[in-house]
Amino acid sequence: MSRRSRLQSGTPLTRTATQTFLWIYVVVAISPLILMVLNSFRTTSEMAKNPLGLPQNPSFASYEKAWITADFSSYFLNSMFVTITSVIISTAVSLLAAYAFARSRGKFFRALEGLFLSGLMLPVYLAILPIFYLLDSLGLVSNLWGLIMVYSALGIPFSTFVLASFLRQLPPELEEAARIDGAGPFRSFLAVILPLVRPAIATVVVFRFVPIWNDFFYPLILMRNRDAYTLPVGLTRFFGEFQTDWATLFAGLTLATIPLVVLFLLATRQIVSGLTAGMSK
Repeated sequence: MSRRSRLQSGTPLTRTATQTFLWIYVVVAISPLILMVLNSFRTTSEMAKNPLGLPQNPSFASYEKAWITADFSSYFLNSMFVTITSVIISTAVSLLAAYAFARSRGKFFRALEGLFLSGLMLPVYLAILPIFYLLDSLGLVSNLWGLIMVYSALGIPFSTFVLASFLRQLPPELEEAARIDGAGPFRSFLAVILPLVRPAIATVVVFRFVPIWNDFFYPLILMRNRDAYTLPVGLTRFFGEFQTDWATLFAGLTLATIPLVVLFLLATRQIVSGLTAGMSK
């Protein structure tokens, strides 16, 4: 009997207990998010009277105040620009590097791959002084493109490792068949290989998007101008200015959470496929 069959042959009581536990975990996990969203449609006076109640007169006034009055739109758009651009650059570079490493057998490429992967062992936060002096010499301090360069470089080792591991599982015969049909290396890569690695790409995108979106350290050190603040740094000022306006605070937190929730909902299936590729026999 296979492992999957043994798992499926459990007693009804075991399956019921497992499902009950998972549903309890889901309720506990999403309850704070639901409470945050509901309170964002209430007023501060309503929350003071009944913190766990439902909105009596739902309103988007707190969202308008957070987006316009609190300059939350600037922080949000800066984070979107930095995160999306960084993920695109690091994923594109890593995909090309991973393809070369997965299909080459020479000692030079093995040494180069080791150099790429050595970035996984380096404590990146210890390099903040060289990074700061380098960006300062290039005039990129308090510049979003400087932050993008840092995040793109930091994401290449991990992305290359994941993509190269996935690409090595693809048989080279697929590209050989494409070459027989007259496709060149670049065409075979785009038409044959790229569609097959979408689960791995989705995994890399999510695993890079989340830490960049939530990162507080590098924007705090490298961004000196308020107009260049990303969400984590902007939220510190946001909480300081609106610490007694709970409705606006919840609205701002909801806006900061929406991109992550949407990303996970769109990429969940691809993430699972990428993480479990090659595990089933």
